[in-house]
Amino acid sequence: QVQLVESGGGLVQAGGSLRLSCAASGRTFSSLAMGWFRQAPGKGREFVATISVSGGYTSYEDSAKGRFTISRDNAKNTVYLQMNSLKPEDTAVYYCAAVNRIRAPKFDYEYDYWGQGTQVTVSS
Repeated sequence: QVQLVESGGGLVQAGGSLRLSCAASGRTFSSLAMGWFRQAPGKGREFVATISVSGGYTSYEDSAKGRFTISRDNAKNTVYLQMNSLKPEDTAVYYCAAVNRIRAPKFDYEYDYWGQGTQVTVSS
């Protein structure tokens, strides 16, 4: 089993920045590919970013490219999502996810473990 705990969400003005963190426990973190997803009110969960076990491969949803950066620190068992130039449409609950594989999946059904989510609200 893997436990994931997100933090770092909050209220920010448009154009501002936030850094989300996701701390993992229960399994060797360096064996886990990690992803970030989000769910806005009334919408389905959507992919934001993913990172491979080594951190050497990352992938982003189109609207996140150039604004968001996913990274990981295997020594701290933590994955991060740095979000810059935030827009009101980025408002959502952000979820961290993990799966025991090397490559970094983009679909939520490929992940086995999920955090409880952290709210991000961007005001205009």
